[in-house]
Amino acid sequence: MAKQCILILGGARSGKSCFAQQLATGLGERVLFVATAKPLDEEMHQRIEHHRRARPRQWRTVEASSGIAQAIREYRGDADVVILDCLSLLVANLISPTHDPAQLEQADYDTVEKEMNAELDRLVALAEDLPLHLIIVSNEVGMGLVPVYPAGRAYRDLLGRANQFIAQCADRVYLVVAGIPLELKGGD
Repeated sequence: MAKQCILILGGARSGKSCFAQQLATGLGERVLFVATAKPLDEEMHQRIEHHRRARPRQWRTVEASSGIAQAIREYRGDADVVILDCLSLLVANLISPTHDPAQLEQADYDTVEKEMNAELDRLVALAEDLPLHLIIVSNEVGMGLVPVYPAGRAYRDLLGRANQFIAQCADRVYLVVAGIPLELKGGD
């Protein structure tokens, strides 16, 4: 049984990743950081490097753009805490490798949603199975404008459903705004 599953939501540059790292430090010494970002261009490569340097050196990192539960099982070792950063990019990764995001048709959407649901089911099963703290970071995309393009709306809808599913399963849920975490679920 998992020690705790924690979901941290927030907007871009809200401080959610920093908060996840602070929580992890308080939950255990042995941390596995699961990064879902892909260095598709130079700017993204620099962002990834910046995030790597911000993490404690003793933390282990595994880069996995999908198959997260399997990657955690394979690379967990003796980790007390696993940080998945982030669910937002995981959902984007599920859309982009086999589907043209600009032309996401309903059939493609349905396929991606099934892939996403299977990925989330495996992640939740892993959290229930292993004795560790699982911290999942994700963007809250439901508070902004409705995207102009169908692919943007499809991504927002998929990520919104993923966030809702994980929030229902999580022991604790936080929303980080301007670097301040607000506890939405759990607590004492």
